[in-house]
Amino acid sequence: MQMHQIRYFLALCEERSFTLAARRSGVSQPSLTNAIGALERELGGTLFQRRPVIALTALGHAIRPHLQQVAQAADQAREAAQALADVGPAISEVAPLHQGDRSPQCSSG
Repeated sequence: MQMHQIRYFLALCEERSFTLAARRSGVSQPSLTNAIGALERELGGTLFQRRPVIALTALGHAIRPHLQQVAQAADQAREAAQALADVGPAISEVAPLHQGDRSPQCSSG
């Protein structure tokens, strides 16, 4: 699952139109359609009913709050990184990683 797929999914939830969601996302409609199709294949089911109108399926409804949280967390991480970058490189390079702060993803070897 890729971030652009999540953002396209959320745009389509709000716009209820592939064309409008693509325009909002700054991509072509076929690109958005392909990304949604790939996300549906990865998740193992249809996220949107296409006819007679665009509507979320049960899977789409179930996954939407999770993908909203992912997008919100990504936005917050970007904002935190930008705030640190705005302070200056000297501060961003000084913060040591304390042993108690380590997560399995950050540990070496």
